[in-house]
Amino acid sequence: MSRMPIALTVAGTDPTGGAGVLADIKTFHSRQVFGMAAITALTAQNTIGVQDVHNIPGQFLQEQLDSIFSDEVPDAMKSGMIANEEMMTVIKECVEHHQVPYIIDPVMIATSGDPLIDEDAAEFLRTQLLPLALTVTPNIHEAEKISGQQISSEGDIKKAADIFLNDIGVQSVVITGGHLDSGPTDYLFTADNAIELSETRIDTTNTHGTGCTFSAVMTAELAKGKSIEESFRTAKRYITSAIRYNPNIGKGNGPVSHFSYKGE
Repeated sequence: MSRMPIALTVAGTDPTGGAGVLADIKTFHSRQVFGMAAITALTAQNTIGVQDVHNIPGQFLQEQLDSIFSDEVPDAMKSGMIANEEMMTVIKECVEHHQVPYIIDPVMIATSGDPLIDEDAAEFLRTQLLPLALTVTPNIHEAEKISGQQISSEGDIKKAADIFLNDIGVQSVVITGGHLDSGPTDYLFTADNAIELSETRIDTTNTHGTGCTFSAVMTAELAKGKSIEESFRTAKRYITSAIRYNPNIGKGNGPVSHFSYKGE
């Protein structure tokens, strides 16, 4: 039998299962990809907010990645919540050494509004980690923070994308536009192309973990050998279904469904 494609997530936990590595693993498996995970942080959080965070020492993150890569090299990997420069350095060295297709979900702010990243790490992320990424998938608030460009229109999104591509040096960028009043349009920008995918806004607050899930779909598709554009289109269809058929769990911003999308 041929080996099943493998996707790796390097991110934090969410004990309620809506975001972080649990959401990523469920997403990988729903896309017929074997999921692996290296933990960057243990969180006490739920649909209401983040109550506490315990960051993993950089040395232990290194040991987790060594255990994975010495046994089986994943076909693609993503990172989510990386709170400090020490852990970012470990991930940077891993990506540079193994040359694995790498997606960054630059998790900085939880859906609840709680900050999830050390301020001192933001510049390292921008200058050292992002240039290694095949793509980066910020939401509007993350794109503003990283690019320094205020975003309130489609024109602003294009200006921010230009900063990502030409100033920061990422190979492509997906800016998810669900936070704009104009509606949930997501944008993929590469050096040669720009693609917009729109859907009708779904009237729900159950969007916890959408960024994690979107980037996990793209990672899974890349692990299967799909292109960035194909991965982006699948992720858009998947997340739309996941929000529409959310399981209505929790007292706050509930999670999305990781099992509703039945497409190819």
